[in-house]
Amino acid sequence: MPGNDRGNRAKSEEDADDLRLMQLVGRGDTGAFEQLIEKHQALVAGTVARMLGSNSDVEDIAQQVFIRLWKSARRYVPRAKFTTWLLKITRNLVFNEMRRTKRRAHVPLQSEPGAEDPPVKDEMNLAPDASLLETELQRTIEEAILQLPETQRMALVLRRYEQLSYEQIAEVLDLSVPAVKSVLFRARSELRSKLSKYLT
Repeated sequence: MPGNDRGNRAKSEEDADDLRLMQLVGRGDTGAFEQLIEKHQALVAGTVARMLGSNSDVEDIAQQVFIRLWKSARRYVPRAKFTTWLLKITRNLVFNEMRRTKRRAHVPLQSEPGAEDPPVKDEMNLAPDASLLETELQRTIEEAILQLPETQRMALVLRRYEQLSYEQIAEVLDLSVPAVKSVLFRARSELRSKLSKYLT
């Protein structure tokens, strides 16, 4: 399919660009380092936030990921896609943080008064606000994901939010592809049981 070819070509050009920037970073080029941060900050910060919950030190851990990148740039050998390697660093730091704080089930901070208060309902209109239900469901999904064991959580976040292939997830988690599929199956089953009241 020509569309697919175009997408693959764009992806491999992006990989080549990451590699070029990484070689420059290895020579101490701070401009190239800033470009890499700009390109991949959303991927790193998004993964950290979904793994640890948005009230954790997301920025701090994302920053640590890029500090690691800078420190290991000289020794970097492109055995896999750059983003796979970057997510591996992210995984290590996130798992360390989870073990360090022995995270309990994440409880969201109370929102500021009036920040997300539901709109006042017309007494006659008892139908629930669809967007409110959507928000509640989204929050419940995120809460349920935060209660999964670390490997299941990471596999699900990479698959669901970053659309990584099974092969890429296997590389990030140091697992085989069948093991990744099995981890994802367990994670989804767990989520389904936690979200059963929404699925009836």
